Amino acid sequence: MAEVVVVGGGPTGLAAGVALRRGGVERVVVLEREARAGGVPRHCDHPGFGLRDLHRVTSGPRYAERLRALALEAGVELRESAMATGWEADGALAVTSPTGREHLHPAAVLLATGCRERPLPARRIPGTRPPGVLTTGALQQLVHLEHRQIGERAVVVGAEHVSFSAIDTLHRGGARTIALTTELAHHQSLAAFRLGARVRYGTPVWTRTRLTAVRGRTRVEAVELEDVATGARREVACDTVILSADWIPDHELASTRGCRLVAATRGPAVDTGGRTTVAGVWAAGNLVHPAETADVAALAGRHTGAALAAQLRGSAAGGGAAGGDARINGAAVELRAHAPLAWIAPSAVVAGEAPPRGRFLLRSTAFLTLARIEVRQAGRVLWRGTLPRLTPGRSASIPAGWTAAVAPADGPVTVLVGSGRPR
Repeated sequence: MAEVVVVGGGPTGLAAGVALRRGGVERVVVLEREARAGGVPRHCDHPGFGLRDLHRVTSGPRYAERLRALALEAGVELRESAMATGWEADGALAVTSPTGREHLHPAAVLLATGCRERPLPARRIPGTRPPGVLTTGALQQLVHLEHRQIGERAVVVGAEHVSFSAIDTLHRGGARTIALTTELAHHQSLAAFRLGARVRYGTPVWTRTRLTAVRGRTRVEAVELEDVATGARREVACDTVILSADWIPDHELASTRGCRLVAATRGPAVDTGGRTTVAGVWAAGNLVHPAETADVAALAGRHTGAALAAQLRGSAAGGGAAGGDARINGAAVELRAHAPLAWIAPSAVVAGEAPPRGRFLLRSTAFLTLARIEVRQAGRVLWRGTLPRLTPGRSASIPAGWTAAVAPADGPVTVLVGSGRPR
């Protein structure tokens, strides 16, 4: 019997598997539903991967292969083309693979299923549903894995990091990006990305612009765009629409197992170690905080894998709760983000226990500069500091040294913006 089953063979799951093995867990099984593990980086054929975790910069496919090799070298049992499909009444994990259907009964399950972009129907955008509407994930697979031609004229909906990356992918697929659109007042990426898109590809960013309809029958023919400020609408001819950003965690397994979800992220609530509200179920990576870069997700997996291994060692030595009993409980204190902050991850803190990378991630719904952040509990200020910039869709972080001052009996810890300049 596997001691731990990790669901998801992307950067988070592979890194967690390595950490579990290095932490002394004898049998670790990583399930990956695709034919080859590695996750999204497999079809991101551009540099920029591995800086934080591998301390080198490489392409997505090479990064994915390196993580896969490290997992195999560590003794992880990697089962590809194997999909966790649900839970049995006794808590067993149902798995379907080319060899058939089976039920696994590990001491603990670590969910590393990541996140995805909402497709067109989920965004409730009116109009027809012709071919030519893709998420960035589908775009990357078609271009980098299948080497397909995409179209000629594309509109990208969204203006985050991945949106700008889509411009290059579209170029490789034979399409010119005529615009990036966002409903917000500013794009959400780096100034250098916007400049590069404009200079290299001639792509403008249309802010305060909402996609209101897709036109076409056998293929996309145009999109209808609305000026958020005035309500004025116009049609733009194109044959391809790329939906970027608007991330949602792949939380089906967490939800059907009964894990409490965080309303703002729709991912499972976890404490600083990665424990969910259900005994024996842990979660990490972009399932918890959609959507961070691959190396950040991998480091989160490494952290949670190490915490779970320590939990299991404590059980074996008689010095702690069993892995199957570990959950968010009275020892953890809830973290609450106040508007304009949307969420903070992890969403619960165990006093003195560090989160992944020794910091908490947070997101804002507003563009702010020089944002004064305060962490409070029962009228006490646990930490106060200034963040240079808060941007919707991009995470900022605060240090975790204040966790030592958290008192479990004093109720929730609140994180709020004391002051800041709109931009």
